[in-house]
Amino acid sequence: MDEKFTRPKGFGQILDHTFSLSKRHFKDFFLIFLIFMGPVYLLQALIELASGVSFFREVGPGETWFEQVIMSFDDTETVNLGADLGIALVGLIAIFLAPVATAAVMFAIDHLRKGEEYTVGSVIKQAFSRYWPMLGSTILFGLIAFGLFIVPIIIITIAGVVGAIVLPIVGIILAILLFVGFAIGIGLLLTRWSFYFGSVVFKEETPGFSRSWKLTKGRTWVLFGLFIIFSMIITMISVTLELSFMMVLGDSVLLSLIVNVASLFTTMIFTVGYAVMYFDLKVRNDADDLKEMIGEYNTPQI
Repeated sequence: MDEKFTRPKGFGQILDHTFSLSKRHFKDFFLIFLIFMGPVYLLQALIELASGVSFFREVGPGETWFEQVIMSFDDTETVNLGADLGIALVGLIAIFLAPVATAAVMFAIDHLRKGEEYTVGSVIKQAFSRYWPMLGSTILFGLIAFGLFIVPIIIITIAGVVGAIVLPIVGIILAILLFVGFAIGIGLLLTRWSFYFGSVVFKEETPGFSRSWKLTKGRTWVLFGLFIIFSMIITMISVTLELSFMMVLGDSVLLSLIVNVASLFTTMIFTVGYAVMYFDLKVRNDADDLKEMIGEYNTPQI
């Protein structure tokens, strides 16, 4: 058993353990995501090429190089059709494949936690054994998240419009306050339920929401903060790479491939972080369960 997994970790220790695991086992973790999403991104590239997008460098009209690059992102019917179709296809297939890749990485980390040997093929096979429970639970979580977002949007819109009719500044302030309040509330709720996936993967409970709620008790704000940090890191890496290559390649197929490969890397980091947080919660929860069992054993029976 890896000692790092046996002790409860603080905020910084979780981040450190995440990047340590990602660095030491980068080849295996990245390969898992590449196996599942690589062919999908290749198909997207072929669709974009067929729609007329240049592979190496796409430029638009303009007198200077900078204007040509910027104009390459201007809407044109042919280019947008291929790009939109490619993005929609990737998104649709990702819904069905991403849970397997995520589960495979979690199984790999579980083997590392226990000090066991594994292969990429063996953890992928384990992941497929839990495919339908994972897919069903993920779709259900997505529907819950959609409902949590759509209702506040309606409320904020109505409140903002009514407030603007009475007094414009009041409507703006009210909309901002409601937006911040709902964003934090929804974030905390989704954090409490977000570890359903680990519960389903390791056969603890399906769909896993009540198990996740129990695991995250007393750790919601810390986990919420960690999700924000991971999201900021992923956003910074993605935006930096996209802007850097965009200035050279324009809106080209090669740019899409580079951005997609970068997304594999950032998704891998987020998945490793999620697994580290999940196993940390299990250590804390299992310790609490053990204390309760000891307390019940020591309590004299009347």
